[in-house]
Amino acid sequence: MSAQRTRRSFIVGVTAAFGLMATPLRALTEQAAKSLVDQVVKEIQKVIGSGKSDSAVLRDLERIFVKYADVNIMAQYALGVDGRSASASQKRAFQDAFQGYIARKYGKQFRDFIGGRVEVEEVKTIRSGYEVKTKAYLRGQSPFEVAFHVSDKSGRDKFFNVYIEGVNLLLTERTEIGSMLDRRGGDINAVVADLKKMG
Repeated sequence: MSAQRTRRSFIVGVTAAFGLMATPLRALTEQAAKSLVDQVVKEIQKVIGSGKSDSAVLRDLERIFVKYADVNIMAQYALGVDGRSASASQKRAFQDAFQGYIARKYGKQFRDFIGGRVEVEEVKTIRSGYEVKTKAYLRGQSPFEVAFHVSDKSGRDKFFNVYIEGVNLLLTERTEIGSMLDRRGGDINAVVADLKKMG
């Protein structure tokens, strides 16, 4: 596996793991954003070091994704303009398929991160919330920067995107899913069926 693919897999996988820590009736703070990142990284590392079977690890990673990610916003963004004409049931089906697809696609590669670590280096304010910059240390690779974007616009502290050395991973997924929609003539139901089989 190339270093570039490994890094992308790591970021999207972690993207898949962030978001729904409840913080009702309060504004997101710098410390809360940092704590969110710390907690998700801790849970991911616990799962990949658990010694469980691959299928069990994938189930745990999907659970983390559902627990912490702003799945609704991420799925809407990945679906893009095609989502404007989608019915409510299609959007729900796409969201469910999307979360499973992300967990399977990137979860399979988390074994490569056993023994690695992610350290928070800086937290700064951005228009939509906070950017939590970290340094990822994986075995056999030079350290690289991973930036997590955290917001509470949905009413809870959630992770909604990740950048790896400046590469927007959610945008990457949107591009890939857009290509799938093009191949399917914009048929969201067909793409949902495809996503259920992919990863």
